Amino acid sequence: MWGDKRYHSWNYHLRKTFGTKVFKLPLDAGFTCPNRDGTYSTEGCIYCSSRGSGDFAGNVNYSLEKQYLQTREMMHKKWPDAKYIAYFQAFTNTYASESILRELYNTALSFPNVVGISIATRPDCLPAEVLDLLEELNNKTYLWVELGLQTVHDKTASLINRGHDYRCFIDGLNKLQERNINTCAHVIYGLPGETISDMWSTSKTIATLPLQGIKFHLLHVLKGTPLAKIYQQGGLEFMDFDAYIKLVVDTLEILPDDMIIHRLTGDGPRDLLLGPMWSQKKWEILNAIDHELLNRSSKQGAKRHDFLLHNRIINNTICYKG
Repeated sequence: MWGDKRYHSWNYHLRKTFGTKVFKLPLDAGFTCPNRDGTYSTEGCIYCSSRGSGDFAGNVNYSLEKQYLQTREMMHKKWPDAKYIAYFQAFTNTYASESILRELYNTALSFPNVVGISIATRPDCLPAEVLDLLEELNNKTYLWVELGLQTVHDKTASLINRGHDYRCFIDGLNKLQERNINTCAHVIYGLPGETISDMWSTSKTIATLPLQGIKFHLLHVLKGTPLAKIYQQGGLEFMDFDAYIKLVVDTLEILPDDMIIHRLTGDGPRDLLLGPMWSQKKWEILNAIDHELLNRSSKQGAKRHDFLLHNRIINNTICYKG
């Protein structure tokens, strides 16, 4: 169904949509975050680096155009006919006035061969005027909004200093869905204190939400973060390779087959990474996921019918008992 993959990959989706290779160009537009500027906190999420999850984005000291040209130059050598999606990645990319956001978004859309825009943000940074702007963009270009969730467990969200709860995520998601804006959720496996059962609970919840895409991340520890201190004091055990592969594949099996898998793992800069070191082996991880699906003779959505049926039975039982 999806080329050579047993899941609905981002690459497959983009090729089908645009008829050619499409790359995301990560940009750093100089934003901050309410979890950094003192609105909620000055520490940020405990796993977040000083670059606000934009470790692979362009140089914030350069203009958006220069960032775009530098990355495009590398891609153009191998893919001269490629198209690009401007990806506002670092920090919270709706955390500014509507006029500033409009100028930045339109600037990025004006670059040659840019066919769309992707905006990473928080569910608590979607005021009405920004939603109006996003709806306007959605009507004229290809748009994704990426919302950080990480976990459905409020206890964990508090521990990682997320700054919002699960209900806030649902509120932000609903606002975007009301405007028919493609939304991708970020989920992290391996967060401190979470068991496999906790992570599976997040997976099952994600499978019931009106999302168009998902990004899976493996928790990794970067130097200089609050999480690094927890790790160095013995307060964190890394998720192992086999457990991660199994959980991702289990999750793929219950997701709708039209949900787009934007990412299957996450990694960090080698010079900052404290662990797990196997997170650097991205292709091994991706190949292991492919092999596990093949060994199971399975694919994305293979167990969705049974999952939904089981969910319905449980919900009906709860309602009846209530």
